[in-house]
Amino acid sequence: MTPDLILKGGRLPNGEIADIAIEKDRISAVEPAITAEAKETVDISGNLVSPPFVDPHFHMDATLSYGRPRINASGTLLEGISLWGELKPLQTEEEIAERALAYCDWAASKGLLAIRSHVDTSDENGLKGVRALIEVREQIKRYIRLQLVAFPQDGFYRSPTARDCTLRALDLGVDIVGGIPHFERTMEDGRQSVTELCEIAATRGLMVDMHCDETDDPLSRHIEQLAFETQRLGLQGRVAGSHLTSMHSMDNYYVSKLLPLMAEAQVAAIPNPLINITLQGRHDTYPKRRGMTRVPEMLQYGIRVGFGQDCVMDPWYSLGTADLLDVAFMGLHVAQMTSPADMHRCFAMVTSESAAIMGLEDYGLEKGCRADLVVLNAADPVEAIRLRADRLMVIAGGEIIARGEAANMRLNLPERPESVSPRRPL
Repeated sequence: MTPDLILKGGRLPNGEIADIAIEKDRISAVEPAITAEAKETVDISGNLVSPPFVDPHFHMDATLSYGRPRINASGTLLEGISLWGELKPLQTEEEIAERALAYCDWAASKGLLAIRSHVDTSDENGLKGVRALIEVREQIKRYIRLQLVAFPQDGFYRSPTARDCTLRALDLGVDIVGGIPHFERTMEDGRQSVTELCEIAATRGLMVDMHCDETDDPLSRHIEQLAFETQRLGLQGRVAGSHLTSMHSMDNYYVSKLLPLMAEAQVAAIPNPLINITLQGRHDTYPKRRGMTRVPEMLQYGIRVGFGQDCVMDPWYSLGTADLLDVAFMGLHVAQMTSPADMHRCFAMVTSESAAIMGLEDYGLEKGCRADLVVLNAADPVEAIRLRADRLMVIAGGEIIARGEAANMRLNLPERPESVSPRRPL
C-alpha cells in the first residue's frame, strides 16, 4: 500500500535518525531510509520527532475561567476551592464546553494529544461539568484522547451529595474514580474515603486517580492507605496518586518505608510542578518549602512518575499555556534533575511515562502505533525542554492538524550579521 505520508530524516527521542511512514491512522514503518513513494513527503531532517505530549492531570471544567467571579487573592489551594464553589452555580454547561474546546484547540496546536481531566462531582452544579466534558470528549476524539476522572472536589463524605453524584457521574460514562481524602473533615474520614472509592473502582473494573496529600502537613498520609487498598483489591498498575506534596515535608525515615510500599503496589505518582510550587509553602516564612513531591527518590524505587499541568488560567493558577515542555522545564528545576539522563527522563514524564500511567494503547513511534506525533524545532529532548521548542508539525490519527515555523530573530549589527539561534550546531 502507498503511504499517505512519509517524514524523512527525523531524530527520534533515543537519538536515532529515521524515516516514518504513515498509512491512514497508523505508523506503517520506522526505518533508516524508506524508499517508497508517498502521497506526501516532508523533510524534517535535524528536527526531533516525538510521540505526542500527554497530560495525566488537568481540570478542564475550570480552565480559562480566571477572574470569574473574582481572583484568588491569597494564592492558596483552599481559597481556590472556595472560589470554585462560587463559580460553579454561575456557569452553564455550554460555557464549560466552550472553554474546554478552546483549551483543546490550544493543546492540539502544542502537540498535546492525550489529557486526563478531573471533573467535579460534588453536587448537581458539578454534574454540569460532567455532562459538558462527556460531550467534549466525543467532539475531540478524532485528535485528542480525553480521559475523565470523577472527582468529588468538596470531599466524598464532606459534601452531602458527593457520593451520589460521583456514582451518577460514573454511570454517565466517566472513566476513572477520583477522590480528595485530605479535604475530608477528619483524617479518618479521608482514610475511609480512600477505601470506599477504591472498592467502587474494583467493583466497576475502573482505574483510580486520587488527589492525595496535597498539603504541607507532614502527617497527611493517605498515599499509604491508597497503596494498601491497591494491594488488597488487586488494583496494581491501575492506580495513581496525584500531587503527594506532603511527602516534601515528611520525616525521611517514614518516607523510606512509604516508597517501597508504593513500588510494591505499583502505584504511580503524578506531581504537578507548576502548581505544586505555587500553592504549597504559602504559610511558610523562610525558608519556604517548594512543595513538590520526591521525584528522584521515587524513580530510584522504580515508581512510575508523570508530570501534569493541572491548571491553566483558573481559580488556582493565573498562567499556563497547554505546553507540557513548560511543565517538564519547571519539573527538572524543582526536582534538581539536571543530568543529561535525568533531563531525558523529564521529557519521558510528559510523553511516554504519562501515557503508560493513563494506560494508552498503541502509543509510541513503533510500527502499528497510532499515528500521533509532533515534530519539534530541536535536536533532542533536552534541547526541546531548554528551548520549549517550536512545534513544526502536529499529526493526529495520521492527519496533519497543525503546521508551524521556527521563530527566528535576526540581529541588526553590522559586525554580527548572522541570525540568532539558540539551537546548538547539529
